[in-house]
Amino acid sequence: MNLLWAVLIVLGVALLAIAAMLLVRRGAPEGSYFEDGDRASGIFGVLATAFAVLIGFVVFLAFESFDTSRTGAEAEARIVVQQFETVPFLPVAVRAQLSGDLVCYARTVIHQEWPRMAAGTIGGSRNPWSLTMLRTLQTANPRTASEQAAYAKWFDQRSDREDGRADRIHGGEGVIPTPVWIVLLLASAVIFVYMLFFADSAERAIVQATMMGGVAVVITSTLLLLVFLDHPYDSGDGGLRPVAMERALRQLRQERAFLRTSIVIPCDAQVAARGA
Repeated sequence: MNLLWAVLIVLGVALLAIAAMLLVRRGAPEGSYFEDGDRASGIFGVLATAFAVLIGFVVFLAFESFDTSRTGAEAEARIVVQQFETVPFLPVAVRAQLSGDLVCYARTVIHQEWPRMAAGTIGGSRNPWSLTMLRTLQTANPRTASEQAAYAKWFDQRSDREDGRADRIHGGEGVIPTPVWIVLLLASAVIFVYMLFFADSAERAIVQATMMGGVAVVITSTLLLLVFLDHPYDSGDGGLRPVAMERALRQLRQERAFLRTSIVIPCDAQVAARGA
């Protein structure tokens, strides 16, 4: 979410709420529209408490999803590096191909999957290079004990990598259901209308404006926070970036240089298949 737009939205809603309060205040009786202020305050307390409890649970749910997406992306990137380190112990016939496929897998995450997650269109699609690596492994024939151990280890790492990817794309489509958004917006509107009945012509305008503006700022800011947490891959401020996978790609380049191995990378930097 763009921070500037968020600030403008909060200020805009607060100004509208203050303007509505001051407008209603002009014709309001002394002491507000409520004859029994204590009873009205008690009812407002019930409304505010129910709203706070609901929004607290929703914030917890959204933050948990946000954190799961972040840790999943980091775990996936870390396991890609580990698989690259496992490749030299596999049969020679598949080493160069698998190493290149891992590079393309990482590039696909950065250049193709990340924009689709930001747009909410990732769906249940697979990373195509995961299937390509699986086909390559079908041609492997591990003979020695080290090759067989590496072969088994690779599949364990593959399962962990897929789990990390599942966690990463979990938040790509949002986790807060539409009915919850409807209830939150409806509750916000009820609190706003209820606040207008506290308009008091005998009270100073600055006090009435501060009261309404404070409530509007808190509720609007919290709803915007939920929007941010529900869209963790948004391109605005604070959104998740493919930093972990970019770091993994740099580590792969460093390990290639250190090991001085020749690999076959079947895609270019933007993940277009070579020769396509």
